[in-house]
Amino acid sequence: MSRTDPIPGSLESTPPYQGVRSTPVTGWAAWIFFATFMLVLLGILHAITGLVALFRDQYFVVESNGLVVTADYTVWGWVHLGAGLIMVAAGVSLLTGHLWARIVAALVAMASAVVNFSFLAAYPFWSTIMITLDVLVIWAVIVHGTEMKDA
Repeated sequence: MSRTDPIPGSLESTPPYQGVRSTPVTGWAAWIFFATFMLVLLGILHAITGLVALFRDQYFVVESNGLVVTADYTVWGWVHLGAGLIMVAAGVSLLTGHLWARIVAALVAMASAVVNFSFLAAYPFWSTIMITLDVLVIWAVIVHGTEMKDA
């Protein structure tokens, strides 16, 4: 036995096995499942808000010219509906554990927060809840996203 050979029984002499995780999955991986379901829920809620803006624009607190970005509620309806569909797709893709899915999910949640901030005057309580959930999703994806690829 030469000086460079591994010692029998040491970790260096054991062959690598497939299926062994490099890092253990902790309970923090559950935050990614939370982010996934919140993105899907937020997407559905955006779509509902979009449909309300398209079909019943008198439901909102202020006229469309009182918003941060002056636009007709029909435009806001299409923005919310499109954002909702994209959020649902981003939420579902987050379960793959890929880096691109985490990036898309964080960007979509960030865009949702900006859209809801712009919509704050029309429906303040609802927009505040949506912004809070967006921030939680961003936090979960950025801080605990790497654990999903091992799960």
